[in-house]
Amino acid sequence: MGRHKEIVEIGGVAIGRGRPLALIAGPCALESETVALETASRVAEIAGRLGLPYVFKSSYLKDNRSSPGAYSGPGLDKGLEILARVRSEVGVPVLTDVHSVSEVAPAAEVVDALQIPAFLCRQTSLIEAAAGAGRPLNIKKGQFMSPEDMPRAAEKAVRAGCRDVLLTERGVTFGYRDLVVDMRSIAIMRRGGWPVVFDVTHSLQLPGAADGASGGRPDLAPVLARAACGAGCDALFIETHPEPASARSDALSMVALEDLEGLLTGAAAVAATVRSIDEEGTVA
Repeated sequence: MGRHKEIVEIGGVAIGRGRPLALIAGPCALESETVALETASRVAEIAGRLGLPYVFKSSYLKDNRSSPGAYSGPGLDKGLEILARVRSEVGVPVLTDVHSVSEVAPAAEVVDALQIPAFLCRQTSLIEAAAGAGRPLNIKKGQFMSPEDMPRAAEKAVRAGCRDVLLTERGVTFGYRDLVVDMRSIAIMRRGGWPVVFDVTHSLQLPGAADGASGGRPDLAPVLARAACGAGCDALFIETHPEPASARSDALSMVALEDLEGLLTGAAAVAATVRSIDEEGTVA
């Protein structure tokens, strides 16, 4: 069995120790080609100005909905068509979730990286199938998991043939309808050499708190993004939308596109300082 890589490349975007802070961002669920292309284009422009390597993320299916009538996305076929268009027209790598073994092969034909949702991070058959698809794999840490347990999930992927594995911190369940982030998780998961992503917006969710939908505190997104960069994360995961109030999924936790550049400017400054300390032992 080969060892996992400490630097993971997604469509030319390198994520890992010593590399620039990377950005994984897009709307929570795909809504239309128009929204996807607008979001990807505007985020790519912002990331380019700030020197942040960028991967577009959105889901063709959001399968962990609280309410039976909640919007869950356009589905596999239409969703993959939209993702393919974003990839070709905007010219950025794309990442999306897979929820069952049957979704893995068709998704892997279109996207640059696959993602295991937090609720499925212990699902061995899904991890093994995704790991065998020939794409980098991002495994999100379950709200019920300790950071010490996540390398075991990653090792399942390595044993199944995937050496390009990212781990994502997204908060821990704190009683009912709240999450907290233990920033020690980032350092703990990085100790084994795994590149670690911090999911800013899902960490701010208030699950089920908005009349059966998830609430959120997007006003605190800059605070958590800077804190995670201070803890040494390798990439930020941010759900963003041109008009969050009209978004069909996670409307109350997504960051507005108009606020994204300010958030990233502060976070990138913290990340640059931390990287300078790591490399030289002193602040540049």
